[in-house]
Amino acid sequence: MRWAVILTVVALSVVLPGAPAAARAGGAQEVCRITDPAVVEVSGLAALPGGGYLVQNDSNPEPRRMRLFYLGPDCSVTRSVGYPTTARDPEDLAVDRQGVVWIADIGDNSPLFGGSGKRRDTIALWTLRPGSKTMRIHRLRYPDGVPRDAEALLIDGAGRPVIVTKDPAGEVYRLDTPLPTDNAEGAPLTLIGHFKPSHSGTENPFGFLGSAFITGAAVSPDGTRAVVRTYADAYEFDVTDGDVARAITTGTPRVTPLPGEPQGEAIAYTPDGESFLTVSDQQGPVSILRYRPEREPSPSAPRPARDSGASAPASTVSGPVRDRRARVALLTGAFVVVALGLVSAVARRLRRR
Repeated sequence: MRWAVILTVVALSVVLPGAPAAARAGGAQEVCRITDPAVVEVSGLAALPGGGYLVQNDSNPEPRRMRLFYLGPDCSVTRSVGYPTTARDPEDLAVDRQGVVWIADIGDNSPLFGGSGKRRDTIALWTLRPGSKTMRIHRLRYPDGVPRDAEALLIDGAGRPVIVTKDPAGEVYRLDTPLPTDNAEGAPLTLIGHFKPSHSGTENPFGFLGSAFITGAAVSPDGTRAVVRTYADAYEFDVTDGDVARAITTGTPRVTPLPGEPQGEAIAYTPDGESFLTVSDQQGPVSILRYRPEREPSPSAPRPARDSGASAPASTVSGPVRDRRARVALLTGAFVVVALGLVSAVARRLRRR
């Protein structure tokens, strides 16, 4: 658990309470419980066609213990694979239709959220091909060279990686050039569009902020659907012609609440594509949960985000209401600046201990 994130949420919740908690849609079923002490802070999950699961941890006090774990149907560890060199911050994983395992080493917390301040110039994907015992690294970079924090990876029908950022929220990038291997300079990603989750009010440990943070994603086994999750909800889109990036930037999602997860950072489809599987990023034992997805578009589902160059529609809100909202926004913004400054100072002190 990152202390800066916790303190930020506590501070903001004083003046910005979330919406009423949404009801659990159909409830979650526990599939199995991961108890092996080597598996900590799980942030990526995939279901294997023959039974069992893949998970990866996003951090460990000993970097050499950051590994890809194969689990049996009962969540017991059956084997693991290490990185040939030190991974920095793996945050998601996927298995494509050829059976290649992809690990998204794309995390990069800013100092505000507990990062060291040494932001990365490139991000990386690791691949493990069927039958291979060694991962290969593929370095990528954002087109403007500005660091971002991301935790969501999807592989589209053409085998192209698609990344959805967490900070800033909802930027959708795709690799449109050939995948490089063992490269020093990162291959440039292309900004495709934006995905904007709604403030659903679904219960989660981070309040209203949890509805905005994008923490994982997956593509269905047949490639016809894709899901992007936050700490609070899962947004499922129909995919046409394998174009995952287009689906999540222009489509209308079906929203499935994922209430009450301790720190939900992973999502996957079951092998039959009929259910979602999730798991939380925690230090101790953690459960893999199964949800039945919503099958109808939500009335409150977010509309596709506008292109950055598009003009905004004329406001229909009256002047006095706009003025009150502006004052509230200014006061809220001032409080946020002060609160985040305090959080940053506390985070620096905690890191020095």
